[in-house]
Amino acid sequence: MKKLLTGAITGAMMLGGAAAQAADDVTLQLKWVTQAQFAGYYVAQDKGFYADEGLNVTIKPGGPDIAPTQVIAGGGADVVIDWMPSALASREKGLPVVNIAQPFKRSGMMLTCRKDSGIKTPADFRGKTLGVWFFGNEYPFLSWMSKLGIPTDGGPDGVTVLKQGFNVDPILQGQADCVSTMTYNEYWQIIDAGLKPEDLVVFKYEDQGVATLEDGLYVLEDNLNDAAFVDKMVRFVRASMKGWNWAEAHPDEAAMIVLDNDASGAQTEMHQKRMMREVAKLIDGSNGVLDEAAYQRTVDSLLSGGSDPVITKEPVGAYTHAITDQAVK
Repeated sequence: MKKLLTGAITGAMMLGGAAAQAADDVTLQLKWVTQAQFAGYYVAQDKGFYADEGLNVTIKPGGPDIAPTQVIAGGGADVVIDWMPSALASREKGLPVVNIAQPFKRSGMMLTCRKDSGIKTPADFRGKTLGVWFFGNEYPFLSWMSKLGIPTDGGPDGVTVLKQGFNVDPILQGQADCVSTMTYNEYWQIIDAGLKPEDLVVFKYEDQGVATLEDGLYVLEDNLNDAAFVDKMVRFVRASMKGWNWAEAHPDEAAMIVLDNDASGAQTEMHQKRMMREVAKLIDGSNGVLDEAAYQRTVDSLLSGGSDPVITKEPVGAYTHAITDQAVK
């Protein structure tokens, strides 16, 4: 796979007497709706970075009922964005997804609690109700609770898990003592709803030593045997990271590009600009190359689940540097 071949020309047209190669189609499935969490891809499209690489990229927004691994398994995308815990769990269950690039260096995941719940440290979670995202997003939380030795089936010595929708209503309405949040999104929704930072206690997964990798790029393993597909992914990753680096350097402009692509009209300029500035902290100059130490920390965290780990054995072949080795030259 080290020697990558250029894919065959799929078509040509004459333009001004010169032959122009037809662009290669790529479909990208996002993990969530159109927002600054995915700004690099929208920037790459808007600024022509994909076109410069001979690519015609379709970006498919996600949603509460869309699991990227299910989309790629069904042939609905060439490449998907997913969190590594979900991807590794899917791989162990038989879906051979492979990480080809890791734009996000750090985790933005947090558990945000009301101070008036009496929670000061993770030991105080016992007997409380905690909001947790599912659809593959529950794995980091479950791994953390296993590490703490806290059951997740309720009772005074365990926690009651509330299946949290993709909003912060449970903490605002008193249904949960804590909810899952991201540094760039839901935390600020709580603040915008009227609670102040001093009303909250925040536990960042990074600070708790249970952070796992988020927002990586994944493809199906068999496709990596196709030299044309590999070449296409090299160009896709190269253009995407160019988009991410531009977005990091121009956060407000990148946020506006995201808004231009938000067909729902649900996003606001203030929130997207703030989100982009927070996301930039997680990108932090990334070139897309997966840090193997961060990968191993993720694996170790997922394996350390006692009698109910997220994964039960060390993954084999779950990532490759073959794409980024070429893309970052």
